[in-house]
Amino acid sequence: MPYFYFDQWYFLLVVPAMILGLIAQVRVKSAYSRWSGVRVSTGLTGTDAARIVLQRGGVRDVQVTSVGGQLTDHYDPAKKSLALSEGVYGAASVAAVGIAAHEAGHALQHAEGYFPLKIRTAIIPLTRFGSAAAPFVLLAGVLFSFEPLVLAGILCFSLAALFQLVTLPVEFNASRRALTALEESGVIRTEEERTGVKRVLSAAAMTYVAALISSLATILRLLLLFTNRRR
Repeated sequence: MPYFYFDQWYFLLVVPAMILGLIAQVRVKSAYSRWSGVRVSTGLTGTDAARIVLQRGGVRDVQVTSVGGQLTDHYDPAKKSLALSEGVYGAASVAAVGIAAHEAGHALQHAEGYFPLKIRTAIIPLTRFGSAAAPFVLLAGVLFSFEPLVLAGILCFSLAALFQLVTLPVEFNASRRALTALEESGVIRTEEERTGVKRVLSAAAMTYVAALISSLATILRLLLLFTNRRR
């Protein structure tokens, strides 16, 4: 008899986690759409905000560039490049300055050697290997009814959860840096702008929380199925 089969845990654990992930994605798009339509009173763009945050942090060797797509903003530590999406790079909206400042926060983390970021960077190769290998290792364990391989597959799945867990403090810290820098530098000046930035960044952070919950739900389901099968 195989280890894994139609089970209640999928509907009790995995499906709710998937729904939470969808809700988080909807919240991000909704917050982005809402606050992309609100112009900051200073008239500063996402690019301006990113450069101000970088300068305030003493970082002068990071290039701010434009990248295609929506919500594709990211910081590349290898190239020391901060890429802002089309709706952020030249936009003078609350959403744009918030997202740009957040990504600049990652550049500041990199420059100062922020420990959680160093850990996340170090485990990236391991988590990529684990994510790629997990389905095959788990399938082999099931097909051959070999418990060590099943456990190895579950462990590989766990590496993704580890990466997501380490990502949380990195993302929350970058958001705190962003909000503080925007307020202290005067990029945002009104309570409405502050609220908008917080909502955009909070919605984005929830996607990382949802991803972690989804991974943990999958791991727990696999462990429960494995444990029940052994009994």
